[in-house]
This record gives sequence, C-alpha cells and structure tokens, in this order.
Amino acid sequence: MLHRGHQSTDGAGGGELTVPMAWLYAEYIADELLRTGDLMPPTSFEFRAGRDALALTIFLSDTDGELPGIRVVTQLETWLSLTAYDQPWQEWVDERMSQLRAEAKQSDGPSPDLELAEAAWRWLEETELLAPDLNAVPGGTPGIGEDEGPKVWTPAWQLGLPLGHLAIHLF
Repeated sequence: MLHRGHQSTDGAGGGELTVPMAWLYAEYIADELLRTGDLMPPTSFEFRAGRDALALTIFLSDTDGELPGIRVVTQLETWLSLTAYDQPWQEWVDERMSQLRAEAKQSDGPSPDLELAEAAWRWLEETELLAPDLNAVPGGTPGIGEDEGPKVWTPAWQLGLPLGHLAIHLF
C-alpha cells in the first residue's frame, strides 16, 4: 500500500516531519460519523472506542492509498459490511495490519499512519470498559433498570465496533 496521503512539511522528504494524513483523515471521518449519530458524549471512553474502531475500519479498508481523496458516501456500504455483527472484524484487522507491516518492511519502514493505526489497535485490544452484560437473562432482577443491571468488563473494540456500525446506519 503506497502512502500517498502523508507528505513532509516542505515536500522534500529526507527525514523531515511526516504528516500522517491517511490516518488523520480516517479518524476525522469516524469522529464526524459518531458525532452525527449522537450516540454518546464525545468525551467518553465509549466514544473513543467507537471512533478508533471505525477509524481502523476506514483506514484499513483503503487498499489503494486513496483515502484522502475518497468521498465518504461511496464507502459507507463497505464500512457497514466490515463492521457487521456476523463479520470476523478482529481477524480482518489483524490480517490487514500484518499486510501493512510486511509492505512497510519492503519500503522505507513503517509510516506514521501505520504507527497511529497500531497504537489505536493496541488501545482497543488492551483496554476494557465496563458495559452492560448483554448475555444476562432479561428481566432477571425485577425493579432494576438497564443502567443498574449486571455489567461486565468488555474489550474496547467489542464495544466500539457496534457503536461505529450504528453511527454509519444513522448517518
């Protein structure tokens, strides 16, 4: 994957600051989709999980290196299918990240875009958020509201992925 989306500050290359435009653009799109859906406060960890999961989906689905030039509306169906409940999203992310790492080894090394994507993926895998237990027996405890019901520690990506999927639907 060519990283046409990142450029040095003066366009000359040769060790100057490289701006990770592809990742920043993916993160911007994800942020806007989640804000439009108004599913949770933008300052919450849940919002971050949704944004990072969606940004990873957007970034990793860009196999031609054209992310900064795409029109969001043309990609919504692709992102919906990748984030659907019955899809092996975690395995897909691992596979795409491995491909990008292999490409980076053959070129000049990892791009800033890939480094930011790896940091987001690490956070999504290693961070657990306290969320309602969706496997709990419905109506198991009378008089307890949804916010007061049983909760379980859930990997951030498992919470963020459905939020991202729903945000795309609401867009």
